[in-house]
Amino acid sequence: MNIKRRSQNETVGHTSALNDILFILLLFFLIISTLANPNVVKLSIPKAKSDTKAKQTVVVSINDQQKFFVGANSVPVDSLKGWIYRAVAKSQDAEPTVVINADKNATADNIVAVMRAAHELNLKTVLAVENNSR
Repeated sequence: MNIKRRSQNETVGHTSALNDILFILLLFFLIISTLANPNVVKLSIPKAKSDTKAKQTVVVSINDQQKFFVGANSVPVDSLKGWIYRAVAKSQDAEPTVVINADKNATADNIVAVMRAAHELNLKTVLAVENNSR
């Protein structure tokens, strides 16, 4: 009987560095995804000398075609109060704030409509502006 021993010189690929690379990629994508704002509506915001910072509980946007958005959802003006109420209830903040992102071509009537809806819900409103000193 001719019994041959197998050679012990088999090559093995090391995958220990693969775990580190995958972890770094995962961390990178998590950081990038938190920096990206999913509630984006293209607006050209009016400029001001000082920039007011407020915690953004609910973001209501008015674009140049006078359409309303709560977050990224298009909303008719007559149901604006209900949408704001649902967004505030979902966030459960102690001091909810409605941030109004209005295009510089948005009419004052539409901005006041958002402020009136927030006032009826006893919410604080802030008008977002772009800092002029940049």
